[in-house]
Amino acid sequence: MASTSLAFLCQTQPKPVPPPAHLSPTNHLFFSLRKHRSSIKCTPLPDSAPAPEQPDMPFTITTNENFPIEKRRRSEIIRERKSKKDLVAAEPPNYEIGWKRTKEIPLEMPKGHVIADFLLKLGQLMEQEFGSAELLAKAGEIVAERAREEAEVLRDDGEVDERLVTELFRVLRLMEMDLAMVKAAVKDDTLSERLEQAKARCRQAILVANSF
Repeated sequence: MASTSLAFLCQTQPKPVPPPAHLSPTNHLFFSLRKHRSSIKCTPLPDSAPAPEQPDMPFTITTNENFPIEKRRRSEIIRERKSKKDLVAAEPPNYEIGWKRTKEIPLEMPKGHVIADFLLKLGQLMEQEFGSAELLAKAGEIVAERAREEAEVLRDDGEVDERLVTELFRVLRLMEMDLAMVKAAVKDDTLSERLEQAKARCRQAILVANSF
Protein backbone atom coordinates (compact mmCIF):
# COMPACT_ATOMS: atom_id res chain seq x y z
CA MET A 1 0.00 0.00 0.00
CA ALA A 2 2.82 2.37 0.87
CA SER A 3 4.66 1.60 -2.39
CA THR A 4 1.51 2.34 -4.37
CA SER A 5 1.17 5.76 -2.71
CA LEU A 6 4.81 6.57 -3.36
CA ALA A 7 4.47 5.60 -7.05
CA PHE A 8 1.40 7.76 -7.34
CA LEU A 9 3.21 10.76 -5.90
CA CYS A 10 6.21 10.29 -8.19
CA GLN A 11 4.06 10.59 -11.27
CA THR A 12 4.36 13.90 -13.06
CA GLN A 13 1.59 16.30 -12.40
CA PRO A 14 -0.37 17.47 -15.43
CA LYS A 15 0.55 20.93 -16.57
CA PRO A 16 -2.08 23.51 -15.85
CA VAL A 17 -3.92 24.99 -18.78
CA PRO A 18 -2.63 28.46 -19.58
CA PRO A 19 -5.20 31.20 -19.10
CA PRO A 20 -6.78 32.66 -22.20
CA ALA A 21 -5.25 35.80 -23.66
CA HIS A 22 -8.43 37.87 -23.21
CA LEU A 23 -8.27 37.62 -19.37
CA SER A 24 -7.03 40.59 -17.33
CA PRO A 25 -3.64 40.65 -15.41
CA THR A 26 -5.53 40.08 -12.17
CA ASN A 27 -6.99 36.84 -13.47
CA HIS A 28 -3.57 35.85 -14.73
CA LEU A 29 -2.14 36.35 -11.21
CA PHE A 30 -4.95 34.19 -9.82
CA PHE A 31 -4.07 31.36 -12.18
CA SER A 32 -0.39 31.67 -11.25
CA LEU A 33 -1.25 31.34 -7.56
CA ARG A 34 -3.31 28.26 -8.29
CA LYS A 35 -0.34 26.82 -10.18
CA HIS A 36 1.99 27.27 -7.26
CA ARG A 37 -0.51 25.96 -4.76
CA SER A 38 -1.25 22.81 -6.72
CA SER A 39 2.42 21.86 -6.99
CA ILE A 40 3.04 21.83 -3.18
CA LYS A 41 2.00 18.67 -1.35
CA CYS A 42 3.15 17.31 2.01
CA THR A 43 3.06 13.63 2.70
CA PRO A 44 4.43 11.74 5.69
CA LEU A 45 7.49 9.57 5.23
CA PRO A 46 6.63 5.91 4.88
CA ASP A 47 9.58 4.63 6.89
CA SER A 48 9.38 7.17 9.73
CA ALA A 49 10.06 5.51 13.09
CA PRO A 50 7.55 6.03 15.91
CA ALA A 51 8.55 8.27 18.83
CA PRO A 52 10.21 6.36 21.66
CA GLU A 53 8.06 5.87 24.67
CA GLN A 54 9.27 7.49 27.92
CA PRO A 55 9.60 5.20 30.88
CA ASP A 56 7.06 5.68 33.63
CA MET A 57 8.29 7.75 36.60
CA PRO A 58 8.14 5.94 39.92
CA PHE A 59 5.23 7.15 42.03
CA THR A 60 6.12 7.62 45.67
CA ILE A 61 4.19 9.05 48.58
CA THR A 62 6.06 11.32 51.01
CA THR A 63 4.94 11.05 54.59
CA ASN A 64 5.63 13.27 57.60
CA GLU A 65 8.27 10.85 58.87
CA ASN A 66 10.62 11.05 55.88
CA PHE A 67 9.90 14.68 54.81
CA PRO A 68 12.27 17.27 56.36
CA ILE A 69 10.14 19.95 58.01
CA GLU A 70 11.93 23.23 58.79
CA LYS A 71 10.64 25.21 61.69
CA ARG A 72 9.39 28.68 60.94
CA ARG A 73 11.96 31.31 61.78
CA ARG A 74 11.12 34.66 63.25
CA SER A 75 11.45 37.50 60.77
CA GLU A 76 14.49 39.67 61.37
CA ILE A 77 12.92 42.67 59.70
CA ILE A 78 10.87 44.69 62.13
CA ARG A 79 7.91 46.04 60.31
CA GLU A 80 6.58 49.42 61.29
CA ARG A 81 3.18 49.13 62.81
CA LYS A 82 0.58 51.64 61.89
CA SER A 83 0.17 54.06 64.73
CA LYS A 84 -3.32 54.55 65.97
CA LYS A 85 -4.84 57.98 65.71
CA ASP A 86 -5.74 58.02 69.38
CA LEU A 87 -2.10 57.54 70.45
CA VAL A 88 -0.61 60.35 68.32
CA ALA A 89 0.96 63.01 70.52
CA ALA A 90 -0.32 66.53 70.09
CA GLU A 91 1.93 69.31 68.89
CA PRO A 92 3.77 71.22 71.61
CA PRO A 93 2.86 74.83 72.34
CA ASN A 94 4.19 77.56 70.12
CA TYR A 95 6.75 78.75 72.63
CA GLU A 96 8.51 75.35 72.49
CA ILE A 97 9.03 75.43 68.71
CA GLY A 98 11.22 78.23 67.43
CA TRP A 99 9.90 78.33 63.87
CA LYS A 100 6.23 78.22 64.93
CA ARG A 101 6.19 81.25 67.17
CA THR A 102 3.10 83.38 66.86
CA LYS A 103 4.87 86.48 68.17
CA GLU A 104 7.11 88.16 65.64
CA ILE A 105 10.71 88.66 66.71
CA PRO A 106 12.16 92.03 65.67
CA LEU A 107 15.40 91.40 63.81
CA GLU A 108 16.29 95.05 63.29
CA MET A 109 18.60 96.64 65.83
CA PRO A 110 17.10 99.49 67.89
CA LYS A 111 18.31 103.00 67.19
CA GLY A 112 20.02 103.24 70.57
CA HIS A 113 21.94 99.95 70.30
CA VAL A 114 25.28 101.81 70.34
CA ILE A 115 24.42 103.52 73.64
CA ALA A 116 23.18 100.23 75.08
CA ASP A 117 26.46 98.56 74.09
CA PHE A 118 28.50 101.19 75.94
CA LEU A 119 26.42 100.81 79.08
CA LEU A 120 26.54 97.02 78.87
CA LYS A 121 30.33 97.10 78.87
CA LEU A 122 30.26 99.36 81.96
CA GLY A 123 27.88 96.98 83.72
CA GLN A 124 30.20 94.04 83.03
CA LEU A 125 33.09 96.07 84.43
CA MET A 126 31.20 96.74 87.66
CA GLU A 127 30.45 93.03 88.03
CA GLN A 128 34.17 92.21 88.06
CA GLU A 129 36.93 93.17 90.45
CA PHE A 130 38.24 96.62 89.64
CA GLY A 131 41.51 98.28 90.69
CA SER A 132 40.11 101.20 92.64
CA ALA A 133 36.88 103.11 93.15
CA GLU A 134 38.39 106.24 91.58
CA LEU A 135 39.13 104.42 88.30
CA LEU A 136 35.64 102.91 88.23
CA ALA A 137 34.04 106.32 88.76
CA LYS A 138 36.19 107.81 85.99
CA ALA A 139 35.20 105.03 83.57
CA GLY A 140 31.53 105.67 84.44
CA GLU A 141 31.90 109.37 83.64
CA ILE A 142 33.50 108.60 80.25
CA VAL A 143 30.76 106.12 79.31
CA ALA A 144 27.99 108.53 80.36
CA GLU A 145 29.50 111.36 78.34
CA ARG A 146 29.81 109.13 75.26
CA ALA A 147 26.19 108.01 75.64
CA ARG A 148 25.02 111.63 75.81
CA GLU A 149 26.83 112.47 72.58
CA GLU A 150 25.16 109.59 70.73
CA ALA A 151 21.74 110.53 72.11
CA GLU A 152 22.18 114.16 71.01
CA VAL A 153 23.05 113.03 67.47
CA LEU A 154 19.88 110.93 67.28
CA ARG A 155 17.81 113.78 68.67
CA ASP A 156 19.20 116.32 66.20
CA ASP A 157 18.45 113.99 63.28
CA GLY A 158 14.87 113.65 64.48
CA GLU A 159 15.04 109.85 64.86
CA VAL A 160 14.35 109.83 68.61
CA ASP A 161 11.77 111.64 70.70
CA GLU A 162 13.20 114.36 72.92
CA ARG A 163 11.42 112.98 75.99
CA LEU A 164 13.33 109.70 75.72
CA VAL A 165 16.61 111.57 75.43
CA THR A 166 15.76 113.61 78.54
CA GLU A 167 14.95 110.43 80.46
CA LEU A 168 18.27 108.90 79.42
CA PHE A 169 20.16 112.00 80.57
CA ARG A 170 18.42 111.82 83.96
CA VAL A 171 19.30 108.14 84.51
CA LEU A 172 22.91 108.71 83.42
CA ARG A 173 23.22 111.59 85.87
CA LEU A 174 21.94 109.41 88.72
CA MET A 175 24.44 106.67 87.77
CA GLU A 176 27.28 109.19 87.89
CA MET A 177 26.18 110.30 91.34
CA ASP A 178 26.16 106.71 92.61
CA LEU A 179 29.65 106.10 91.22
CA ALA A 180 30.88 109.30 92.89
CA MET A 181 29.52 108.03 96.20
CA VAL A 182 31.29 104.70 95.59
CA LYS A 183 34.54 106.62 95.23
CA ALA A 184 33.88 108.55 98.46
CA ALA A 185 32.73 105.52 100.51
CA VAL A 186 34.88 104.47 103.47
CA LYS A 187 33.10 101.43 104.85
CA ASP A 188 32.71 98.25 102.84
CA ASP A 189 28.96 98.13 103.51
CA THR A 190 28.47 101.60 102.08
CA LEU A 191 30.70 100.74 99.11
CA SER A 192 28.76 97.58 98.20
CA GLU A 193 25.40 99.34 98.68
CA ARG A 194 26.29 102.23 96.37
CA LEU A 195 27.83 99.85 93.85
CA GLU A 196 24.60 97.85 93.62
CA GLN A 197 22.68 101.11 93.17
CA ALA A 198 25.00 102.12 90.32
CA LYS A 199 24.46 98.73 88.63
CA ALA A 200 20.70 99.21 88.82
CA ARG A 201 20.99 102.67 87.24
CA CYS A 202 23.14 101.22 84.46
CA ARG A 203 20.55 98.54 83.68
CA GLN A 204 17.82 101.18 83.67
CA ALA A 205 19.80 103.29 81.20
CA ILE A 206 20.18 100.25 78.91
CA LEU A 207 16.40 99.77 78.86
CA VAL A 208 15.87 103.43 77.99
CA ALA A 209 18.43 103.22 75.17
CA ASN A 210 16.78 100.10 73.72
CA SER A 211 13.43 101.91 73.66
CA PHE A 212 14.70 104.51 71.19
